[in-house]
Amino acid sequence: MPPPNNTLYIIDGHAQIFRAYFAIRGGMTSPITGEPTHAVFGFAGMLLKLFNQFKPQYVVMAIDSPGKTFRDELYDQYKAHRPPAPADLASQEQRIFELTRMFGVPILAHSGAEADDIIATVVRRVLADPAQPDLHLRMVSKDKDLEQLLGPRVTMFDIHTDTTIDTAWLKENKGVTPEQVVDMLAMIGDKVDNVPGVEGIGPKTAAALISEFGSIDHLLANLDKIKGKRRENLEKGKATLPLSRKLVQLKDDLALDFTLADAAIRPVDASGVRHMFEELGFRRHQTDLDKLLGQRAAMETTEAKPQAAEKSEIRNPTASTAQAKSEIPRAAPFATSLFEDDQPTATATTTATQTSATAPDAADYRAITTRAQLDDLCTTLARQTLIAFDTETIGLGSRVRLCGLSLAWQPGSAVYLPICSPQQASHLDEAAVLNTLRSILENPAIGKCGHNLKYDLRVVRHAGVAMRGVVFDSMIASHLLNEPGHGLDHLALSHLHHHMMQISELIGIDHGAGPLLGSQRTMDQVPLERITTYAADDAEVSLRLHDVLEPRLKLLGMEELSQRVEMPLVEVLAEMEHHGIRVDGAVLQEQKRVLAGRIEQLQAEIHQHAGSIFNIDSTRQLGDVLFKQLALPIVKRTKTGASTDVEVLEKLADRDDLSPQQTAVLGRIVEYRQLTKLVNTYLDNLRQSIRPDSGRVHAQFQQTGAATGRLSSNSPNLQNIPIRTEIGRNIRKAFIAEPGHRLISADYSQIELRVLAHLSHDKALIEAFEQDLDIHAAVAAQVFGVPLEQVTREQRASAKVINFGIVYGVTPYGLARRIEGLDLERARTLISDYKRRFAGIGEFLDKCIAQAEQLGYVTTIMGRRRQIREIASRNPNVRSLGERLAINSVVQGSAADLIKLAMVNLYQRIHRDGLPLKLLLQIHDELVLEAPESAADDMARIVEHEMQHAMDLRVPLKVQAGVGADWFSVK
Repeated sequence: MPPPNNTLYIIDGHAQIFRAYFAIRGGMTSPITGEPTHAVFGFAGMLLKLFNQFKPQYVVMAIDSPGKTFRDELYDQYKAHRPPAPADLASQEQRIFELTRMFGVPILAHSGAEADDIIATVVRRVLADPAQPDLHLRMVSKDKDLEQLLGPRVTMFDIHTDTTIDTAWLKENKGVTPEQVVDMLAMIGDKVDNVPGVEGIGPKTAAALISEFGSIDHLLANLDKIKGKRRENLEKGKATLPLSRKLVQLKDDLALDFTLADAAIRPVDASGVRHMFEELGFRRHQTDLDKLLGQRAAMETTEAKPQAAEKSEIRNPTASTAQAKSEIPRAAPFATSLFEDDQPTATATTTATQTSATAPDAADYRAITTRAQLDDLCTTLARQTLIAFDTETIGLGSRVRLCGLSLAWQPGSAVYLPICSPQQASHLDEAAVLNTLRSILENPAIGKCGHNLKYDLRVVRHAGVAMRGVVFDSMIASHLLNEPGHGLDHLALSHLHHHMMQISELIGIDHGAGPLLGSQRTMDQVPLERITTYAADDAEVSLRLHDVLEPRLKLLGMEELSQRVEMPLVEVLAEMEHHGIRVDGAVLQEQKRVLAGRIEQLQAEIHQHAGSIFNIDSTRQLGDVLFKQLALPIVKRTKTGASTDVEVLEKLADRDDLSPQQTAVLGRIVEYRQLTKLVNTYLDNLRQSIRPDSGRVHAQFQQTGAATGRLSSNSPNLQNIPIRTEIGRNIRKAFIAEPGHRLISADYSQIELRVLAHLSHDKALIEAFEQDLDIHAAVAAQVFGVPLEQVTREQRASAKVINFGIVYGVTPYGLARRIEGLDLERARTLISDYKRRFAGIGEFLDKCIAQAEQLGYVTTIMGRRRQIREIASRNPNVRSLGERLAINSVVQGSAADLIKLAMVNLYQRIHRDGLPLKLLLQIHDELVLEAPESAADDMARIVEHEMQHAMDLRVPLKVQAGVGADWFSVK
């Protein structure tokens, strides 16, 4: 039965918040702010359903206040074992409270009491009000503690299942009346809240006993009628029953600052809610919001209801409004954005609700269609020091036709130069546009900015223009600033309050296979007027983002990193992707043929030694053979059963208590896994990536792929080409130089350890590098206390593991796993001895962790910041991860800065001196280049020099460069 129109809805705030939080597995984050949003999303859906479906006249929300309550005074163990709230919930609570207030719903809190007590007080007060004899109360909750409040005018409502709980439901389902609920709950107790209860008495038993005897008092007076274990339990628990009753009894006489007029619906802050939904990425809620606003607009034309003074803030009669808000749990103790702690004034995001968003139509955008207009444009552009640039293409990828170019050099205006359009005869063609603009685009003295400029550089490079002068890319800037989303539309909304036109508005939506296949048109089919607005907006917004984001980079100490490394690197990577590297598909095919034969042989041998034929690639079948048939111990479990991943297989294969059969099967399975991965992941992918027209592979390098600053690559991923095994290294034979040329490979020696020596100022480590000693042997001599010449192979191997492990914040457990035969205690001793012998390193590691704890982030040599959210976790494992990340991010990030700087310096020297040298690949600490055979040795020396002098460290940088016809032979 639907509720009466005259109903007060009382939302059980934290109960609904927690329910929303746990309703969405995997969580959600805002594409614009990066904050967690799944609880806000779920709660917003609940509010929209409440207002749209039930059209309430009165709504209020009750929440718990931080701190102790009167129940803690009664029982100091009350809620003592309740786990802390999830770390990502506090910030979402603040958003939920903000959203609730924008819906016009007052939030009630009271120091020393819980939300249930507030609800009880509101219920009692309304029921006792003679002016409201017909008002019904609907508690939006399914909390069993609230069942004691049920009555003729009071119900509970589970809004998620549309279930109403009233006195009839309570009697039918639990067999008790509302007056008996407290006694029933007291007997059951509550493990979550640590209410004692009676051992062995569950809900069904408690309800049956209370139903039979009427109350606890009457039950205890008739214990002689109870038999067996149940009586024994009641005898033991009767002493705590009075306390349990007091703990579950709701307090309904709070001095609450509330009147019914406070809960009367009031206008929704439409612009505020819309902005929040946009900011948090809640597109699915927009329709429901539009429906609600349409209904409310009609309602607002009727006679206004009498209202008390505005009281939509959080209520707490014992504190001021500001104090009450400050008592709500806050987020982690460090800034949630990289510049929040540096800028006390409100950021663009925090003030967005007060500013109207702009749209592309508000700017001065025009098309350049005639020769005279183009000549005037070039004259204007030649006087600029900075222009924003963007391309529109016909299709996806960098090897597609240009549709047009857009340019901006002052905020509020931009131009679009069409190349292909439905009105082709009304504008210039590609040759006319590019040949005229070439002097501007290829002039490095005219700075270029844009968004994801590497793509635009590749597009115009394919069209014959080698654009130079990149000084700013808003996508790279957003990555450096740790922005949650790097898309242009997200940045525009977040920082400029500007709504960008969606591409789907121009070309439609790609529906994929089905009846609507082909409904999406290409950009050259869009009318010139429409595409001009869309394209010019991209350039104009990019220009304005430069003005917003560049000062923030400077404010955070990343000006040098941005201007010397990351922004010029965009140009370097575009050129590398354009060049690609020649790959011999026949070599890959021959390697695959050889490996396929070995794989087939391994399959037969595995089946033979296992004594059965099974699918080796099936996790379930392999697990049955290993753990049931061969009786091997289970090392690790997953949700679906015993794990058979590579780490497990290698750990099992290293055991010294294996039978000959177990050894034979495990050894071959490990090799089988390695070879099949090599064939499927590398040989096939590489061969398929060879472009037929050039015979080269053009991998894409990403600056925003890794938090440490390292480059990543895809299409194909060259960073993961295996080099630990001879078979893996052989893949490099397929990477060859062009006829008449040679490949140059140059890599840094022990770069991360050299960076560690520089950052830690450790004298012993610095001295070892200055003397050009075998660093692992030198460290072993120190750690094990033996002369350098007496270091054993095993000691050197252990020192090598420690050296690299220290950089990654290795734990004793992690070290023990890496060194065969090393137990946990000995691992602790080794790490302790290492830090004692290299005291500067230990101090440096502690400083990294301390910085992360104090500021929430760490910085590299050049000022790159990485937030370490894990450092504030109450979970020891997560916190330990944060400590390792704090160390690793500084050292590995600084090494990444170094090789990127070397790449930029090399690129600039190539252009400055006109060198016959091309940068082709960057793989970790190694660069691969190409030069004419006659000049290859001279070019290799130049490469070594630029890499060795990229940074001035406290230890010398050592670079080894080799020359060869293929990548394998250079070493």
